[in-house]
Amino acid sequence: MKLGVHIVCMILCTISNVVFSQTSGSRTVSMTLPVVTLLDIEPAGTISMNFVAPTEAGLPLTAPANNTTKWINYTSAIAPSGLTRRITAAINQTIPGVNIRLQASPASGSGGGTLGTPTSQITLSTTATNIITGIGGAYTGNGANNGHMLTISLAISTYASLTTTTNTPIVIVYTITE
Repeated sequence: MKLGVHIVCMILCTISNVVFSQTSGSRTVSMTLPVVTLLDIEPAGTISMNFVAPTEAGLPLTAPANNTTKWINYTSAIAPSGLTRRITAAINQTIPGVNIRLQASPASGSGGGTLGTPTSQITLSTTATNIITGIGGAYTGNGANNGHMLTISLAISTYASLTTTTNTPIVIVYTITE
């Protein structure tokens, strides 16, 4: 009988060591977060803006309605102690007598992080000009209705400089940089 009790005690001690034993360990996890600088204009495609000729002599040309169909989307991950980013805009050529104006709206949509702050409306030229500044680690969301809506407008600056043009392509170049 004593032998049976000893066997039962040994089994219980073995089970209790298995049930109540604790171990710990550690693992090193290697992680990379790259510097990211991405920008696009949504939706893709061109826009067409046309002045309308007056129907009565002595009246001015009518400027086209403002275009608000384009959105700037971006993703930014900056280096430690890195500078914030900015977005600039410039055009590839000017049209004598015509101002092309651009205004970025405050960010909206599904993004997050340190989204940039738009500057006031600018008149585009062949020199890059800030349109959004102070972009940190951020993303705007993708597609129309995410990011910064762009308002593009045309205005006559000098009637004496106007010459007729048809379907003159003007390219607006957007650049994200530090």
